Amino acid sequence: MKSFTVQEINSLLKGEVVGDSSEIINAPEQIEKAEKGQITFIGNNKFARLWSNSNASAAIVDEKIELLPGKGKAFIKVQNADLAMATLLEAFEPDSPSFEVDIHPTAVIDTSVQLGKGCKIGANSYIGKNVVLGDHVIIYPNVSIFDDSTIGNHTVIWSGTVIRERSEIGNYCIFHTNVSIGADGFGYRPSEKGLTKIIHIGNVVIGNHVEIGANSCVDRGKFSSTIIGDGCKIDNLVQIGHNSVLGKFCIMAGNSGLAGSVTLGDGVIIGGSASIKDHTILHSGVVVGAGSGVINDVAAGKTVLGYPACDAKEKMKQWIALRKLGRE
Repeated sequence: MKSFTVQEINSLLKGEVVGDSSEIINAPEQIEKAEKGQITFIGNNKFARLWSNSNASAAIVDEKIELLPGKGKAFIKVQNADLAMATLLEAFEPDSPSFEVDIHPTAVIDTSVQLGKGCKIGANSYIGKNVVLGDHVIIYPNVSIFDDSTIGNHTVIWSGTVIRERSEIGNYCIFHTNVSIGADGFGYRPSEKGLTKIIHIGNVVIGNHVEIGANSCVDRGKFSSTIIGDGCKIDNLVQIGHNSVLGKFCIMAGNSGLAGSVTLGDGVIIGGSASIKDHTILHSGVVVGAGSGVINDVAAGKTVLGYPACDAKEKMKQWIALRKLGRE
């Protein structure tokens, strides 16, 4: 079990210690559950009110909050408690599952595969023809990577993930359990035979430092590529339709979805369970509220809300008006 002194944690966070710094800290924990020997986080006044009843020995506190630690406890004052929390959680992160051998004997790897330095491939994984793996790629058990795909350096792929043919994956990506990359897009047209399937012959291109949550799907393009830009973070159970293009550092929360040929600019944030109509453009900096349905293009920097989605302030006015009608 990892442990640190308060002073060691402060050296990592570059904050200011207030109070008793003699306690050894063996784990971070949320403020209501923390016990002696644990450290918690106070990023706003909502959590500051809970401090008097907390058993935590220490807390990382936003420097704007006026609060004293109390007898025998310590604060580490920082500019941003959330970012400090991210740094500390990384320090306490347990080791990942280990590999007894770098390449498990049950893995099936085509003779044409190019393996970079330090790659690890778990049991029962399949690596198809002409796949290229960069340096230090980690592939956990039961992963399938099909023909002509490329995986960048230091990318981690967890069990159950399937990467279909011709996919291009960047460096330092993380794909969690059961991710689907490059499946055929959803396209059908009525015909005399019923529904004629539209074959998708494109691929998926994913940039660097992209993280995709468990059970999420990124479909390949009909003609060219479905593209996910550098630094995008995709939650669990997210659907990204064929030929959609995401700019850099976009965020999509759980159960949200893009229909085909949606375009997101840089830094777009899509809340949980929101859905975006096909061929819609959300320009850079757009925020889409949870549960919203976007059916029209959205200008840069706008926040939209509701179903159908419109300017958030306008939607709030509409809801207030409806409530007033209900009282009359």
